[in-house]
Amino acid sequence: MNLNSLGEFLGSLWTVWALIVFAGIAFWAWRPRNKKRFEKDAQIPLKDDDR
Repeated sequence: MNLNSLGEFLGSLWTVWALIVFAGIAFWAWRPRNKKRFEKDAQIPLKDDDR
């Protein structure tokens, strides 16, 4: 295995890893259990900050 083929393999591995991480984050964000939290967090900029 030369250095060029190792680089190609690691590049492919990195792409697969990034896809798995993205899919995991997307799955977590779209779970119905998180909907209430995200709706609450979306209202943060609209709240008055009375200090």
